[in-house]
Amino acid sequence: MNRLISILLIIGIVILANLLSTQYFARLDITENHQYTLSSATKQILSNLEDPVTVQAYFSKNLPVDIEKVRKDFQDLLVEYNTLSKGNVDYEFIDPSGSEDEERSAMQEGIRPVLINVREKDQTTQQKAFMGAVLSFGDQKEIIPFISQETPMEYELTTAIKKMTAVDKPSVGFITGHGEPDLSRMGQAVQALSVIFSVEMIDLDAEPAIPARFRAVAMIAPVDSLPPAHLGKLDDYLAMGGKLLVAMNAVTGDFSTAQGTAVESNLFAWLAEKGIRVEPSFVIDSRSGSVTVQQQQGFFRMNTQVQFPYFPLVQSFGDHPVSKGLDQVIFQFASPIQFAGDSMSQFTPIIRSSDRAGIQQAPTFFDVQRKWSNSDFPMSNIVMGGVLEGVIEGSPEAKLVVFTDGDFPQGEPGRGINPDNANLLTNAIEWLSDDTGLSALRTKAVLSRPIDELEEGRRTFLKFLNFFLPIGLVLLFGIFRWQRNRSKRMRRMVENYT
Repeated sequence: MNRLISILLIIGIVILANLLSTQYFARLDITENHQYTLSSATKQILSNLEDPVTVQAYFSKNLPVDIEKVRKDFQDLLVEYNTLSKGNVDYEFIDPSGSEDEERSAMQEGIRPVLINVREKDQTTQQKAFMGAVLSFGDQKEIIPFISQETPMEYELTTAIKKMTAVDKPSVGFITGHGEPDLSRMGQAVQALSVIFSVEMIDLDAEPAIPARFRAVAMIAPVDSLPPAHLGKLDDYLAMGGKLLVAMNAVTGDFSTAQGTAVESNLFAWLAEKGIRVEPSFVIDSRSGSVTVQQQQGFFRMNTQVQFPYFPLVQSFGDHPVSKGLDQVIFQFASPIQFAGDSMSQFTPIIRSSDRAGIQQAPTFFDVQRKWSNSDFPMSNIVMGGVLEGVIEGSPEAKLVVFTDGDFPQGEPGRGINPDNANLLTNAIEWLSDDTGLSALRTKAVLSRPIDELEEGRRTFLKFLNFFLPIGLVLLFGIFRWQRNRSKRMRRMVENYT
């Protein structure tokens, strides 16, 4: 009877622990980017919720194990949101696969089914599955059409909630009138900024001065020189403690003529007055992006990807909120920056080349077939972007961020860009605006760890570690069990053993 009672108590404890774990749980997060730990920005947004947000998660049932894990991770995240918001984030899971009406309802909400591969009995079949969510706040709705293991779930949820609940958004401005690109060319960054800011265009011809209501102002890739009156308005804005971002091209390349040339602009002299000297030359880097070239293969011409050192692949970032969490940014035709200001201001480099880089003077001709050698990259850590703080135009509150590539946040209409390129611009404007809440959250899931870029010794170490570590653990466990059993046998061989 005592044994039966003990067994029933153990079963009851296990059932109770499982029930409680669905609502209350603790987690040790040892992932590099703290993937399973909610950020302070998320906690603040959830704690400030005064009205309920409803999340309808559309997930099909009976999915493969790896897909089912996505559903479980999303549910765990919603449990945390519900707890931190004190019940103001309500959620339900719906299986649209149960009926045609449910499927139709899900698709009307903007959740489209996807086809996933299912392997059963040595056969691979395709199964239709719903994996999305709809968030509602009053009469507003935000849709997450597809959720996968690669989806930054916390960022998607938090930004959707912030976008629906934000009121009286502060303004940030993009200067226009000097050949700057349309906002549509910077769609990813503008969309991210629109979550917490009202994004506006500023025409310096139409404005007597840059309005003080703008938290930050950006000038991206101006083509023409600025009239002296416009430069004066920039100085006046900084003198009021304004925050300014300038991303411009000191050099440019033309693939039709295979030639790179320097850009003439009075903006460089304006920056030099503040101690920032931009050299009109090309930064080349052994770690770089690629371009597509046509090569003859027999009777056919094939498109081939070729490394192009004039497109530095930036993975060296300064310890600064603007670059925190970034993994890699691709610059196109960037130039070096040197700081020659006085002690009243401080320049912090945030974008650097790799340790195998160089500088090539303009003009130059591009040879995509060139075989580059180590001697072509004698320099390291060339600065291509940084932050100027201190006393600027007489104001200790002013800040200036400078990048020597004006094209990095731009993409062709309808086409995406490297995620961290958009994140760099967004982080910079958020930092200038004294609102860095979503910066770390945005870059949480952006990671790239190509093994072919690791050093040879590290690659070899990781290869042998992956191979021998499991074997070593099994051997150690076997030795431990053998030693324990041997000790038991020795004790039993002692006289008077009971």
